[in-house]
Amino acid sequence: MTVSFDPSVARAGHPAHPGKAAHAGFLVGSTTPAAVPQVYAQALDGERCWVSGLGLASQPLPLARWCGQADSSDRAVLERCLSPTIDLGCGPGRMAEQLARDGVAVLGVDVVLEAVHRARARGVDVVHADVFGTLPGEGTWSSALLADGNIGIGGDPVRLLRRVQRLLAPEGQVVVDLAPPGAGLRVGLVRLTVEGRESCGFPWAVLGADAVTDVASSAGLEVTALHEYDGRWFAVLAGPEVPAPCLS
Repeated sequence: MTVSFDPSVARAGHPAHPGKAAHAGFLVGSTTPAAVPQVYAQALDGERCWVSGLGLASQPLPLARWCGQADSSDRAVLERCLSPTIDLGCGPGRMAEQLARDGVAVLGVDVVLEAVHRARARGVDVVHADVFGTLPGEGTWSSALLADGNIGIGGDPVRLLRRVQRLLAPEGQVVVDLAPPGAGLRVGLVRLTVEGRESCGFPWAVLGADAVTDVASSAGLEVTALHEYDGRWFAVLAGPEVPAPCLS
């Protein structure tokens, strides 16, 4: 499942408070918040979905883009992925599909079953699983992809990156989408809303290009490359013993 924010849109009177996020339970019922996967599945079915929290204005999720084809900025990110790649929070499979077309061996992972079905319909190999659970090929992946704001999964980027490291081969790397410089690090609970139905809060984070070096260092990683393409920022992270990739 993917959630993304434009951190330049602030909500007056609600500053962000970076720190360890609380974990919220999933409640289902007509008068209680709905489980996050249920609301996200509705959004994938075409209902307009909004995300709110982290002291930012409520914003629509770009589901049409995520359900479409990879664009030029997506391909700029994917050029940094080595084979094999594990796409964490792959959603409906846009990025994994493009990797497969480019000849990169790829496995998608998503916690939302509807997203898994949609990715498989594209011909993507994908598993229905939590990134913090046991995943196929632990310790063998050349690249792990955290696209479309998925560095926010779990609300603790350091914990997430430490987990992702265990998926990688000794010389593996993490390719991660970032918010623009100035976003810093925001951590807290967010909610999804579809047709007046709101999910319960769940922990998420926004990580800016200006904060990625410190977060990577805390996770035992180094930023080996930082790129901007048409306003989109992304980085390659690797262990300190891994040399920076040679890119033409």
